[in-house]
Amino acid sequence: MKKILVILFASGYFLFANTLPSSISTSVSNIKEGQIHVTANVPKGMSGIIIHNYGHGLSAITHTTISLGSGQASIQEYTTMQHENIPSIKTAVTVGDKVIFGNFYNNALLIAPNQNSYNQITKSFHKNWIHPDAFALDFMKNGESSLSLENLKTFSKLNQIGLILLVDKNKVLILDPMSKKFLGALNMQTNQANPISPFYARFNQMDVSTFGLSEKSYTPYFESIAGVK
Repeated sequence: MKKILVILFASGYFLFANTLPSSISTSVSNIKEGQIHVTANVPKGMSGIIIHNYGHGLSAITHTTISLGSGQASIQEYTTMQHENIPSIKTAVTVGDKVIFGNFYNNALLIAPNQNSYNQITKSFHKNWIHPDAFALDFMKNGESSLSLENLKTFSKLNQIGLILLVDKNKVLILDPMSKKFLGALNMQTNQANPISPFYARFNQMDVSTFGLSEKSYTPYFESIAGVK
């Protein structure tokens, strides 16, 4: 029997079955009191970028943005690519600038309790899945013991990850790590037996001694997930 996945959005928005949020391209229609109005109704919590066209084939990202719902969005400083030899862009947002929400939504990280649930979900959705081994290594090097919105955002920003899926009991939470907002949840049954703490990764295959790491007590998986919600 074919499984039907229903996505329920706290913001009141719905996606079709078997899909995850995808990018939305729109443009700035108005600017007022430090916010932009866009020409599309974008779900609240979706993050994105603002692009200014300078003409002659030259354009650049000038700001980041987060949808506030009802066609409104914030204006924030663009800090994703910081380098001492790259000058910061001082261009103000103008009407007509292009806005892309979910610009990195094709890159996703899945936090799961075990390999079975990890394989089930990654095979169900066509995304560029960033393996949790990479996050696990960063997690251990930073001395973390539990998941948090902040450590998920920091890792996502460094690795251009647009979506994070977290397997909770009887559902899969959908997080935009840049806005630190949950966009909704998949009502999806997954294998939750023998959860790995703090999340599924191939810890036993990593030689953590190389980084001077010792045994650490990690927060149990579902307790760690509960701390993020």
